[in-house]
Amino acid sequence: MIDIHLLRENIDMVAEGLKKRGEDIDLTAVLKMDEDMRGLLKESEGLKRRRNAVSDTIGELKKKGLGAEKEMLEMREVSQRIKELDAKTKELSAEINKRLLNIPNIPHASVPVGRSPENNIEVRKWGEPGEFKFPVKSHIELGEKFGILDFQRASKITGAGFVVYKNNGARLERSLINFMLDIHVRGHGYVEISPPFMVNRESATTTGNLPKFEADLFKVDEGDYYLVPTAEVPVTNIHREEILSEEMLPICYVSYTPCFRKEAGSWGQDTRGLIRQHQFDKVELVKFVQPENSYNELEKLLNDAEDVLKRLELPYRVITLCTGDMGFSSAKTYDIEVWIPSQEKYREISSCSNFEDFQARRGNIKYKSKDGGKPRFLHTLNGSGLAVGRTLIAILENYQQEDGSVVVPDVLRPYMDGIEKIVNS
Repeated sequence: MIDIHLLRENIDMVAEGLKKRGEDIDLTAVLKMDEDMRGLLKESEGLKRRRNAVSDTIGELKKKGLGAEKEMLEMREVSQRIKELDAKTKELSAEINKRLLNIPNIPHASVPVGRSPENNIEVRKWGEPGEFKFPVKSHIELGEKFGILDFQRASKITGAGFVVYKNNGARLERSLINFMLDIHVRGHGYVEISPPFMVNRESATTTGNLPKFEADLFKVDEGDYYLVPTAEVPVTNIHREEILSEEMLPICYVSYTPCFRKEAGSWGQDTRGLIRQHQFDKVELVKFVQPENSYNELEKLLNDAEDVLKRLELPYRVITLCTGDMGFSSAKTYDIEVWIPSQEKYREISSCSNFEDFQARRGNIKYKSKDGGKPRFLHTLNGSGLAVGRTLIAILENYQQEDGSVVVPDVLRPYMDGIEKIVNS
């Protein structure tokens, strides 16, 4: 959430940041409501002081046996006016909050300005895409050939956008989850979290999924619950409405969850296969950090996510998203894109973002400095470490062999009971 004080003090800076995102939001209307609300508060506070003073006067008059009817009548009128002012203030405050919740984050100064993915900037590449001397098969073809991915039966069970993992497909998926968790816990020092797979409205609002993106979430009819779109939502809310001590920071969590998204209107060419599913698995990294350290922590988080691909020896690249391609809550985002041979291009496998104090302000997550002073909003970060289904795609396609088999990466073999190749079942 945008800081209302920032809006009051530097509306032009906020407007320029939103303009870079391609957003045209009437900020003056919000400021006018804020000004009106403060006027109502000032009047209400003045009347309350007046009421307190006159109450003392009434008490003194009664002690002396004198009448206080005039003062009491005045106070009834004052109390009625205070009641009206407080109701109007509450109404205005709710409307201001509603509007602020729909304003996206301000991009960091280092974010390239642009309106589409074509304006994203490549930061680096790692590894070289392999050269195949035989026709490359897609993960869909390989999954059906090996009998490890069953889209048809998943459609029968639930509908389009789901998959049944079978045999070595299910084992590979489970192995990747354990492999990723082990890397981040043992190698990178994250604390593992296993959260609920449903969240309430307050939790989804904290991370910026609500109210703006409710159409993308699966809502559970009984109660105001939503299936998690990513572990970022429940894990970030672990510390909602809390004041942490600075000595606790940085806090680094890693979590595996299934993720559920409607993905309305975003399918395009990905109507088949694992690239875009309504349900998919992901290992997520979440950090709570001091504001002055947040961009250093973003680089560390990015490196932690990259480490998974390096150990799997999968070629990838890192890009910085431009202002028009970033998520609603993000101040800066790096995407990691893995090479997909059948499509002859890199596809997103992780987004690593710094939200600065945007989510913390929405969720009232603060920390108290060891040097004292008032509690401050901390910064939150998150990134995929990694999307499991897309990692499985990359393994099947990049490790396919001319004899029709798929080699299991060395680092995964201990998780696969020593299996070296996936062959026809």
